[in-house]
This record gives sequence, structure tokens and C-alpha cells, in this order.
Amino acid sequence: MRYFATDPTRVRLTVSAFATREDHDGEILLIQRADNAHWGLPGGHVEPGESVAQAAVREVLEETGFAIEVGRLIGVYSDPEWQTVESSSGERSQMINLCFEARVTAEIGPPTTPHETLDAGFFPLDALPEPFVPIHVIRIQDALSNEPTARVR
Repeated sequence: MRYFATDPTRVRLTVSAFATREDHDGEILLIQRADNAHWGLPGGHVEPGESVAQAAVREVLEETGFAIEVGRLIGVYSDPEWQTVESSSGERSQMINLCFEARVTAEIGPPTTPHETLDAGFFPLDALPEPFVPIHVIRIQDALSNEPTARVR
């Protein structure tokens, strides 16, 4: 996957979650992507027939094995300059992402999408693993700003 691609050929709706645990202040749940080994926020595509909140819950559970409760909307990210990615097959998609704050409620089991996720875990905000998905950095910054309204970028 190549970030910051140009000339998108299609638009995809995605969700991501800035997920924390109540008893571990300052740590967020991250995944290591199988397609490029970059670390980032869990999330993915919204499937037909589900709400964006349902998609966030499903994606986090599939990728990490943790159940979440979706909270406030952190932001809507659609700028094609930042949100266009190119797959290994050459398809260029402009991702419209809704990033939510979330609270981890339970560990259900192991991730169920090993073809998508190499690893998952909680990391302190001051020690994020590398390499990191570049388009997720601004989402984390927006989550930490604690703005009362969602950012639109």
C-alpha cells in the first residue's frame, strides 16, 4: 500500500478507532498491518447494511480481539491529498474516514483477520511503534486535542 497517492479512481467509506482502556491511562490500542507492517489505529471499510458505529465495533474486534464501546466522533477525514492510497494492484482509493473515540470493554479472543493484522497491542502515546501509518498521525493529534466538536479535514 502506498500512502499519499494521486488521482483517486473511487471513494471508500472507512472508520477507525482511538481506543483506550479505563485502567491504563495514556495507552492506545494499535494494530500492525499485514500489507505493509506499519502500525496504526484499528479500523476498516464500512460494509453494506451496517452503521458506522457497527463497522467500528466489528473492525476493532476482528483486528484486535477487543470489544469496544464507540464514543464521540473525533473527525471526518476526506482530503484527497492525505486520504488517497494505492493498493498493490494499482487501485487508487480516496478514503473517507470517520474516526471515533472508543473505550475497550472486554477482551473477547484472538484477532480473526490474520491476513490483515500482524500484531495488536496497547502502546503509550509517547512511545508509538514505528513505522507508523502517516495518515493516522493527525487523527491521534485530533483525539488528544479534546475538541468538543469533530474536526473536518
